[in-house]
Order: sequence, then C-alpha cells, then structure tokens
Amino acid sequence: MPHCSGGLSVGKLIFAMTQSLDGYVATVDGALEPPFHPPDAALFRHFTEHERSLAGSLYGRRIYEMMRYWDREHTEWTALQRDFAAAWRAHPKWVVSRSLKSVGPNAALVGRDIEAFVRTLKAEIDGNIAVAGPELAGSLTKMGLIDEYHLYFRPVVLGAGKPYFAGTRPELRLVASDRVGDDAVRLRYEVV
Repeated sequence: MPHCSGGLSVGKLIFAMTQSLDGYVATVDGALEPPFHPPDAALFRHFTEHERSLAGSLYGRRIYEMMRYWDREHTEWTALQRDFAAAWRAHPKWVVSRSLKSVGPNAALVGRDIEAFVRTLKAEIDGNIAVAGPELAGSLTKMGLIDEYHLYFRPVVLGAGKPYFAGTRPELRLVASDRVGDDAVRLRYEVV
C-alpha cells in the first residue's frame, strides 16, 4: 500500500457513477448497467483518465465482480478498451464482501470493520481512492467518509431502481460541472 509522507491524512474518497436523469444507478432488478447506449470515445477516454488518476479503488462485491471483466484480454477489444483495462489493472483494489473467499490480481478482501479499514486507508494512501458500488457508497456516506461525489448524468429515465444516494445525503458544495462526450454531464460536489 503506498504511504504518504509525514503521516498526514491525504487520501480522498470519491464516489463517481453514471446515472439516469432521474437519479438511478441500477435497474429495479439490481442490474448495475442501466439501459444506456455505450459511452462515446470521449466519455470512454474520460473514464480511462479517471482510472489512471487513482491511487486505488474500494469496491462492493457486485460491481467488483462485474469489473473483473477487465482482468483478462479479449481479442475483440478496441484500443480504447485495452487502454482502460491497463489503467484499471494498474492500481490496487480493496473489495468489501462477506461472501467472496478470494479476489483477482492486485486486489484484497476487506475484513469486517469497514469503517476502521477506510479510515486507515485514507490516512495511509496518498491520492484519490474511488468508491465503486451504490450500496457501499451509501454505507460510507452514513459514516461520513466520502469526500467527493461525481454524478454523471446520461439521457435515460428509469422511473425506479437503485438510487445514487440511498439515504440522506451530506451537505454538498458544487465545485465543477462539465460536459463529457456527446451525452454526459458531470457534476462534482465536495462535502461541506
């Protein structure tokens, strides 16, 4: 695990996820892939650069299992997909799960005391740590551990499903908004 100098807490937890215009990140049946058309090249490159910028990622079980797709090369991949896979594989991953017994390369299972683990992680890691998975993000939000929220809106309405914010959201301050690619808008908020 990379350490910061001086022992000061410099790790920042960021929850970034694509969602529908009405605020859902998953369908009613729990599928984490809402019916969006694939991202255009600009949005795909944006997410690749986001992966490259991370010091690590903290995953919930379901989304980690979905993202394991990027662990193996696929002959049909484009150059953009290969680039994303390399960025995804490069940084460490910590997986919160009570049911998994093992995880893939460059990944470790997180024990039962998630709050203590994340507090230690933030104190020891120098850089941004992604939070992946709405249920995990909801738990970490309740604990007051997420520092930034990046909401990516795409032009689809689901009407129901798993929301980006599962409970009461913290007080937030908008720090940036930008268009990414042809159909996505990112709103970036910091916790006040």
